[in-house]
Amino acid sequence: MPELVERVRVEAPPEQVWAALTDWPAQGAWMLATDVETVGGPAQGVGGRLAARTGVPLPWRRGRHLGVLDTMVITEWDPPRRVVVQHTGRIVRGPGIFEVRPSGEITEFVWTERLYLPFGLLGTLGWPLARPFVVLGVRLSLRRFARFARTR
Repeated sequence: MPELVERVRVEAPPEQVWAALTDWPAQGAWMLATDVETVGGPAQGVGGRLAARTGVPLPWRRGRHLGVLDTMVITEWDPPRRVVVQHTGRIVRGPGIFEVRPSGEITEFVWTERLYLPFGLLGTLGWPLARPFVVLGVRLSLRRFARFARTR
């Protein structure tokens, strides 16, 4: 199972970083080409459900993308330190782990994805080609998150 771990330092206290991270509908402000919504009510605890749409924005359909639907269920909730979501979609599967770690005057945000690759052997062979693009997107999103959380 491939694992992707990326981190960013945020000039804000942990509670502020946590609030920015778990404002699920606002994730579109920092997560590259993604809109997130809660499903069936607030998603502020274990059992909360989320749906993220990632891809190319459709200009004639505000808030919609041509791409991947990523459904998730929150499986761990430990504010303001850690939240784990289980990706349950057809393409994106596996745990996503978000950790907020105080470090002096700043806070470190660590984003881990443990991926269950789709498409069997084709997915396994394709991952080395896709990985650099996924890493680039996560890193760009994390830089945007640091600005978002700092000014929230």
